[in-house]
Amino acid sequence: MKRIDHGADLGQAQHEHWQRTYAAHPGMYGARPSEPALYAAEVFTGRGASEVLELGAGHGRDALYFAERGLTVQATDFSEQGLAQLRVAAEAAGLGGRVRTLVHDVREPLLLADASVDAVYAHMLLCMALSTTQIHALAAEVGRVLRPGGSFVYTVRHTGDAHHGSGIAHGDDIFEHGGFAVHFFSRDLVDALARGWDGPHVHAFDEGELPRRLWRVTQRRPLE
Repeated sequence: MKRIDHGADLGQAQHEHWQRTYAAHPGMYGARPSEPALYAAEVFTGRGASEVLELGAGHGRDALYFAERGLTVQATDFSEQGLAQLRVAAEAAGLGGRVRTLVHDVREPLLLADASVDAVYAHMLLCMALSTTQIHALAAEVGRVLRPGGSFVYTVRHTGDAHHGSGIAHGDDIFEHGGFAVHFFSRDLVDALARGWDGPHVHAFDEGELPRRLWRVTQRRPLE
């Protein structure tokens, strides 16, 4: 196993890699929503949400599903290529009025006011090439922008995944395979991110051909 230091340039390298990937493979994840999105939509609508912030929306298959369910979606990603594909798809589906896009790097503070959204969703965004410190900062930002009682549903690959501990090691449980760097979550990290929240409720599931081993985590900002 090759080991290198996890440096600040890893994030930039990942940005460039995702830009190339979306450009070469438009709509690479297909048009059907992910299983976590089906679940999250039920949670959000069941709790009366009307607006969802999606972090790491990519080309937008899940954002489009939320919009189809009547939710207004603020879709963010650090790939301009992915979000451009989402905008085209939203307009083609007649959902342009329900989907807004914003290029944003989650290593920076979220560009939203305190307590301004009903729900936050992130499918495999928190387990990208983010350090533990950056993940904690992002979770704090999610808590800041959520309204009291708002739900946060996210998914991550975890340390039981077949790729954990192999490939190019960047430190801090980050391993790279095929150009994609992943931070594999321990249960201790999940629990630490949920301190001060209601939850977490953790559901294990598999996705893809490897298969990838993931957790779906649901937690709720307490009512104040």
